[in-house]
Amino acid sequence: MSAPSAPPDLHGILVIDKPLGMTSMRVVERVRYRAGKARTGHAGTLDPLATGVLVVAIGRATKSIDRLMAGEKRYDTVIDLGAFTTTDDSEGERTEIASSPPSPESIREACGRWVGEVMQRPPAFSAIKVQGRRSYDLARSGEARELAARPVMIHGIEIDAYDFPMLSLRVHCGKGTYIRSLARDLGMALGTGGHCRSIRRTQVGPYLIDAAVSMDALPERVTQAMLLPVPP
Repeated sequence: MSAPSAPPDLHGILVIDKPLGMTSMRVVERVRYRAGKARTGHAGTLDPLATGVLVVAIGRATKSIDRLMAGEKRYDTVIDLGAFTTTDDSEGERTEIASSPPSPESIREACGRWVGEVMQRPPAFSAIKVQGRRSYDLARSGEARELAARPVMIHGIEIDAYDFPMLSLRVHCGKGTYIRSLARDLGMALGTGGHCRSIRRTQVGPYLIDAAVSMDALPERVTQAMLLPVPP
């Protein structure tokens, strides 16, 4: 079956609620097919185990991807303070950490240390290139490298719920922030473990989860009426 043809003026933003387990590029491929193979790209990768807002640009809107990626982001995450993992999420091999439950006050204090412009070390399992190879490829082949820390901006961290070892946070941050790294770093600061059990992105720039379309609800043909404008 051939892809539906794309109208020549198909242009704008489609906000997808990325499902669990699907890569961001797989989402883009499916949208591209349903948009008649129009030029398509996304404004910021979500890990396969993360869900939520994936901003997909179509047509001339792809020229704005770099600007859209620079927008502020919001995440809801559940952190397991009971263990570190090799991937900083629930997919990796666990290293259990025996520790007493930290108090809510100590958690608030630790979170406060990571608000502002901070130096953050990306996870070994990330798409960052190391001498021309993706870091996750090196890690999977047993050649994991400790990546250099780099500056990121975290505007705020709010504790949503806490029942040791599970800690639910809402994070408001800038471009390039890894929520998995934040989980690991908070665990280190608290003397506990720390890895993400779940990550859900709820906002990218002006685009909110409320405006997102699930992949199950995405029609066979993407139309101009479905697309949002690129912000000025």
